[in-house]
Amino acid sequence: MNSLNGRLSESLKNYFGFDAFRTGQQNAIEKLLNNQSVLAIFPTGSGKSLCYQFTALHLPGLTLVVSPLLALIKDQVDFLRSKGISAASLDSSLSKEEYADVVEQVKTGSLKILMVSVERFKNERFRQLLEQVPISLLVVDEAHCISEWGHNFRPDYLKLPSYRQELNIAQVLLLTATATDKVKQDMCAKFDIAVENVVQTGFYRANLDLAVHAVSAANKHEQLLSLVSRPGCGIVYVTLQDTSHRVADFLIAQGINAIAYHAGLASDERTRIQMAFMNGQYNVIVATIAFGMGIDKADIRFVVHYDLPKSIENYSQEIGRAGRDGLSSHCSVLGHLDELTTLENFVYGDTPELASIKRFLDIVAQNNQNGRWDCKLYSLSQACNIRQLTLKTLLVQCELRGILQAKYSYFAEYRYYFVQDEASLLARFDATRQAFLQQLFAVTNFKKKWGSIDIQQFCSSTNESRERVINALDYLHQQGLIFLETKQMVDVYGVSSAKLTEPNLATELAQYFKHTEDSEINRINAMVQFFQQAPCYTHYLARYFGDDKAPVQCGHCSACRTGPVTLDYIYPTSNINNNQLVSAIDELTQAFVSNEIVLSDILIARFLCGLTQPVFTQLKLTRKPNYGCFKTHRFSCVLSLVAQLREQDNTNSTN
Repeated sequence: MNSLNGRLSESLKNYFGFDAFRTGQQNAIEKLLNNQSVLAIFPTGSGKSLCYQFTALHLPGLTLVVSPLLALIKDQVDFLRSKGISAASLDSSLSKEEYADVVEQVKTGSLKILMVSVERFKNERFRQLLEQVPISLLVVDEAHCISEWGHNFRPDYLKLPSYRQELNIAQVLLLTATATDKVKQDMCAKFDIAVENVVQTGFYRANLDLAVHAVSAANKHEQLLSLVSRPGCGIVYVTLQDTSHRVADFLIAQGINAIAYHAGLASDERTRIQMAFMNGQYNVIVATIAFGMGIDKADIRFVVHYDLPKSIENYSQEIGRAGRDGLSSHCSVLGHLDELTTLENFVYGDTPELASIKRFLDIVAQNNQNGRWDCKLYSLSQACNIRQLTLKTLLVQCELRGILQAKYSYFAEYRYYFVQDEASLLARFDATRQAFLQQLFAVTNFKKKWGSIDIQQFCSSTNESRERVINALDYLHQQGLIFLETKQMVDVYGVSSAKLTEPNLATELAQYFKHTEDSEINRINAMVQFFQQAPCYTHYLARYFGDDKAPVQCGHCSACRTGPVTLDYIYPTSNINNNQLVSAIDELTQAFVSNEIVLSDILIARFLCGLTQPVFTQLKLTRKPNYGCFKTHRFSCVLSLVAQLREQDNTNSTN
């Protein structure tokens, strides 16, 4: 063992420049090098990534890493290459030549670490590539995404265990910072990880001061200002995009160097803001949960939850971004119960109705062409009235049941314009290529500058391969001869007609989503209970994630200092106006007259609570004056009133 320790320490120093492993790292690495699969649960910023980076150097085959965020992948690849380790990623940002180069490295075995997003596995050609090479280790970063009991559940992660089996990968390393006992058991079961191979370091962080402040409407901004006026930089978390701008504007007006951040901003703007914050150009970033994953800034001195977090798991992950340098940092919640309505209503807005699930299954059956179905996510979402993220979950559930099998993806729309005039462009090629390009240009439908081409129709009429057409367009674009744009991704699935027509399938799928809805509501309730009842926030948080070594009374949380808080509603809630309710129902009934989607009680309640649905966007109902008129009311209460009113109307019309 001493000999092994010596070799590991020497390798650590030579490759990474570190004198010693952090807590838990060597334990996990030794198990992996002993041909065992491992679940490693380390606090945020404690060196989880080194477990696979180091291990990969000592394994014969490829280490395949699945990560949820492109920015994380790029950072990891850059870091590994800076250490002289052969690493690469396959992602949409690569040029055709760069992509081909990485594929060649994979085939020849010259690459030690390949990083991809989980969506990459939907590509059949990618899976076929992996089947050609020996893979020593599958690494799943942010592995709690695998579990339906986890707070950041991602549907595509559910397929990773089956991909592992198909690719015959002997070992797995799962990495996460937040996993309850239930999530741990779920992850271990899915990947056959023995309980003795769960490596968990302490969750307790002595440098974080946790506080929950019961606030009133009158002093909420005043308390926020006092919390962000501390020395150093910090994050203020809010629930809604609009709130991020409103709070940032308030702080700026008070002389605080703040900026808003949310998923509704353009990608390049989000990147700019993130980099500016990382470089110290802003003291405070006011953000939704879209900000955080992959943020490794050591000197964040405070994290403030202006609104309630979504769950205990989200809370722990978000405060985990503070004080990574080990210095004292403050994590505060401005607690009140008004935000519960928003959090709960988000959950109720996601659950698909049984009628929508039946419509989805009918669409698959009607468009099943000899066991093949081409899926356009956006148009399918509109046709079924199911939100896109929920629809992705439904597609994965169908895959897990063997109804669908992901094959590959392609773009439905290609459009371009000439950077160089057509005659000059053609003159660059020999007669054969000129003839092919002339055919291609002739069937392009030009409107002013841009031209669109139906590649499928062109290939059918000319017997040319789709691959040749796309390669030609890509080449012209790369040479600066045309500017090419692609749109509307199409996912191709194999279909099992027998399983698609199984009785009670729609009901079973609806029950799955209802169970998920109940779990999310329970998670919100558990968070409120935690803030109002825990005698020590730090101790309870550690125990929640399976760490029983934290002190019973930490002495550096507000529960220890003054006891847990009593939270209350701080804004008055008006009664629901019955006349407005009747008016809204009449307005919706007229809008749905010529629509195939049935106007249900649930849809009416979602309209009144301002919960976006594809059909509302399609019919431009979000512009109606009654849209969101009861958004401060709990969805369950609004739904109950709608059901009562419509039942009365039906009874009256019958009589």
